[in-house]
Amino acid sequence: MSKAPNAELPKSVDPSRLAEHNTTLEGVIPLEGLARFREAVPGFQDGSECRVKLSFYQDSERRRIVSGELSAPVILECQRCMNDMQVTLTSSFDLGLVINDDQAQRLPKTLEPFLFEDFTADLWSMVEDELLLVLPPFPLHERDECPAKEDLEALEPSKAPSEPEAKKREDNPFSVLADFKTTKH
Repeated sequence: MSKAPNAELPKSVDPSRLAEHNTTLEGVIPLEGLARFREAVPGFQDGSECRVKLSFYQDSERRRIVSGELSAPVILECQRCMNDMQVTLTSSFDLGLVINDDQAQRLPKTLEPFLFEDFTADLWSMVEDELLLVLPPFPLHERDECPAKEDLEALEPSKAPSEPEAKKREDNPFSVLADFKTTKH
């Protein structure tokens, strides 16, 4: 069973049944439908969607697992120039589907738990959690693309020393001491 890549993913499914049948779901989730995520990002274009692929299966120890991939275009605020910047958030994840804390404690370290109850897992909430986890804490434009590039260069000059600085280091009488730090005796 696989959804069409452009179809909207259902909000809830029975993950146990999907794992038993090795099911893969592909589809989209409208970003407008993810309230917590909407509050966490400055914006996104109208009609933006998160593309999702979820593979449900059981491992050799019969644990129910979902492996997922997602990507979502968003607008974040560069913390250097305070201007908007387009970013595509991406994530790959493996979750152990559990019904209680005891099962979650027994999962291997490679799996994060995803709690579901009454044979129903909220896929939209699962995807929203993953999107929130991949949000960069301090989004920044690439240094060369940032509108604040000139200000940044004034505060943090490029790494290559200018000629007068290199000359100053040679004329420094204490530069000989720097060799003692690196010389092994």
